[in-house]
Amino acid sequence: MKKPLITMAIVKEEVGYSAYTTFKNNFIGTQGEDFDELKKNIVEAVNLAFQEKNLVFSIEEIILKPDLQSFFAFYKVLNVKALSERIGMNQSLLAQYISGTKKPSSMQAKRILSGVQQVGKELAAIQFLV
Repeated sequence: MKKPLITMAIVKEEVGYSAYTTFKNNFIGTQGEDFDELKKNIVEAVNLAFQEKNLVFSIEEIILKPDLQSFFAFYKVLNVKALSERIGMNQSLLAQYISGTKKPSSMQAKRILSGVQQVGKELAAIQFLV
């Protein structure tokens, strides 16, 4: 059997994070206190679910789909003020989306994701002069 594409939804909880997906009507879920523990537990949960099929997954083979709160908690290196300026969004509004006090529309979420992905592309293309 070819490995199926597994996408785990990641949600920030009051304490830690949870991750879950459904594959052919089978629920796969786990939790972790921090992102590193969550990734380890995701791999363990997915591999347990596919143990009978003799499939073994690594974290690189699992698509992680975090909510905004989780994403910005994982990547604290991102500057919300700079990102808001880059995408032309009010900093206060972006901060409310990130904190979970407001929920972005689909269009706003795409706008934020596009800005983050653009930064990622630029960073991936960087080469240092040494």
